[in-house]
Amino acid sequence: MMRDYYEVLGVERGCNDAALKSAFRKLAMEHHPDRNGGCEEAAGRFKEINEAYSVLSDPNKRQMYDRFGHAGLGGMNGQGGAGFADVHDIFNDVFGDVFGDMFARGRSHGPARGQDLRYDLEITLEQAYSGDQVQIKVPAAMTCEACEGSGAKPGTHPTTCATCNGVGRVRRSQGFFAVESTCPRCGGAGRLILDPCQTCAGHGMVRRERVLDVRIPGGVDDGSRIRLSGEGDAGVRGGPRGDLYIFVSVRPHELFERDGLDLLCSVPVPMTTAALGGEIDAPCLLGGENCSGEKKIKIKIPEGAQTGRTVRLRGRGMPSLRSRDRGDLVVELFIETPTRLSAKQKALLRELEACCSEQHNPRSTGFLKKARRFWNEVTGTEAQA
Repeated sequence: MMRDYYEVLGVERGCNDAALKSAFRKLAMEHHPDRNGGCEEAAGRFKEINEAYSVLSDPNKRQMYDRFGHAGLGGMNGQGGAGFADVHDIFNDVFGDVFGDMFARGRSHGPARGQDLRYDLEITLEQAYSGDQVQIKVPAAMTCEACEGSGAKPGTHPTTCATCNGVGRVRRSQGFFAVESTCPRCGGAGRLILDPCQTCAGHGMVRRERVLDVRIPGGVDDGSRIRLSGEGDAGVRGGPRGDLYIFVSVRPHELFERDGLDLLCSVPVPMTTAALGGEIDAPCLLGGENCSGEKKIKIKIPEGAQTGRTVRLRGRGMPSLRSRDRGDLVVELFIETPTRLSAKQKALLRELEACCSEQHNPRSTGFLKKARRFWNEVTGTEAQA
């Protein structure tokens, strides 16, 4: 007497498809013949599990089974049950998420695309600012000219692999299933080279250094990536070339730091210029094809300028890669105290010091007031203690 299919899978009659599939997955893995050393009992149980799932996973068959039991399936198979005509589809349906590419990979054995290559390129900030055209040397796989990529000695041709008949895959049966694997004789190529080319040793490709002209667009930042389509390794058996990816790094500059599109620069200002006001020269980058590096730009220093004050020059920063916008040049001032003073210079400074009052040193005056309050609080706390 045939067992109830729901009992075989260990599920309730009203279970949904997800519960049904989960139960089948667990039991099929447990009782698969390959996992049980070809045990006949396990093979019989596995057959029973497949039969039950093939019926209950089909809405029409399940409806007939629920109404009439095994008798309702008499016209749907040759053995009074579900049979195994669609067992491969069942396996793909249930285990496709785990072994998905096991059945799909290796189907196509046409020309393979070449590998992508990476090249690390270091440029100066001036090059990143104005853009430039640089020449690079890239080792890459090239199609062998002697054999035209066939891998066979000139005048000969590869032969079709007799083991896989040129498919590159072989099939072998495991229980109820047929499993595909790479042909062990040709390694998946589907052909054999009996007389290899001496230039490329039968590979069909040789590695050589290529010289390429690369255009660096103005505005590139550290970590930018430039893709050169079709400049990677040559494809196998005439396949398309891969791509070349150039990763750009910008060398640190001795004067400028980059912050997005802005350029930052610290400039010393003589104490007298800071006190009296005036102009100083600051470096800046100028664009154009004939960029000559660092250039000068005049900056006005207001009277009484202090260290840390910034002057922003609009549009003097880095260009944007994706628009016509430009950043700013931000110049930070720091006041330089004179050194190596002569006796006369020291006397003049002392005279200046004597003439200055609190209004001439507002920061010092404000700081001293805060410091006195702090000292008094500390002294008072200690006295109470």
